[in-house]
Amino acid sequence: MRMITTHRLRPMLHSNWSSKTTTLLFFLLLTCLSKCQYCKATSNSWCGTTTTAFAGFGSSSKKVSKKKEKKSGGGGFGSSGGGATSSSSSSSKKKKRKGNLLSSDIAPPPPPPSPTPPAPEEPKLDRFGLPIATEDTIFPPLPPDTELIPATTSSQMKETTTTTTILEEIRDATKDHLGIDYSYFDEFGVEKTTERETRMKLKLLHKSPPVLAIENFFTPNECTECLSLATPTTTLNQNLKINSATFSTLAQSKRTSTTWFCHYSQLPSLLAKTTKLLSVPLEQLEEPQVVRYKTGQQFSWHYDEIPASQLENGGQRVATLLVYLNTLDQGGATIFRDLKSPSGEQLAMQPKKGSALLFFPAFKDGTPDDRTLHKGEVAIDEKMIAQIWIHEGKYQPVVPEGNSHEEALSVLEEKYREMGYSS
Repeated sequence: MRMITTHRLRPMLHSNWSSKTTTLLFFLLLTCLSKCQYCKATSNSWCGTTTTAFAGFGSSSKKVSKKKEKKSGGGGFGSSGGGATSSSSSSSKKKKRKGNLLSSDIAPPPPPPSPTPPAPEEPKLDRFGLPIATEDTIFPPLPPDTELIPATTSSQMKETTTTTTILEEIRDATKDHLGIDYSYFDEFGVEKTTERETRMKLKLLHKSPPVLAIENFFTPNECTECLSLATPTTTLNQNLKINSATFSTLAQSKRTSTTWFCHYSQLPSLLAKTTKLLSVPLEQLEEPQVVRYKTGQQFSWHYDEIPASQLENGGQRVATLLVYLNTLDQGGATIFRDLKSPSGEQLAMQPKKGSALLFFPAFKDGTPDDRTLHKGEVAIDEKMIAQIWIHEGKYQPVVPEGNSHEEALSVLEEKYREMGYSS
């Protein structure tokens, strides 16, 4: 719409206009007033000009003047000069109040909603609707406050002011477990006997839980004696050969190896050294085994403890003894998930012919020790071991058929004499 400015409006007000013309002009000014109210909200520059023109029109229109008074709240339209100034001042104040309302009193727009977090992944179910077991659910991490103490190196022992010997450190580490008959070893952990050229030597690999390596546990001839029990010519009435793969969906571990369960009388050297070293009677020993891992075979993470439903036969396993029958430069190591070597690396025992690994799946009171979770690493070359478990009570052998502790007593006594052990 074309704007009516002050200098054009005033000559029209002094002329003799008809009532129709006056009415038309009144509505025209009302239109300008509505424009002015909008412009005051938006602070246009021409708003003041229109307001001034409308104020000047009040000298010849009483009806318009009354309406303006109501809107302005001050001097009427009939005022000359000063009325226009007062109206402009009132309009300016309203502009300020309007501006303040827009800038401070109006709430800012709300922030955009935060993105919805993704829904947790549903567990995978088997065909029976049960969650599929994973390594984390079967073997959960140890609590943060679990005691895990690596072994002390020889150099660290020299730096300390204590006079603790190697044997005393091992004795302290095994005080809550089955332990060892330390009378056979000197302060350096070396076997005292003079009956053999190569003597056993104890080495602490981890302090809590205790894990020990025993160098020269078997002689080369004793290794050969064990290997002869795991050949195709061995008949089944002498021992029981089992393909020990565990691929069931309900199995907790994956094992791909071959195990020969042997008669006690077939391995007198293993029995003699185990019973004397650990100071346990023969009746607490589980069936001796010879195990073969071909290239690519393994035994994944597992515990050696006995399930609660099977504890009626001898109670819990309280010690594990593995003897390596051949040397492997790489692969096939026995690895402990939660234990560290003195250098901070994951604790692992690499197979060396004649050496043994001793650790304790449970405390001497039969309480399982979950810190001993371990695995047999994938074999790159063929790996051969002999293994035996010691129970907390009398164990009744199950396989092979006819196997018994009693049948081994005579050969065991003979081996004691040969090795220089008292019976």
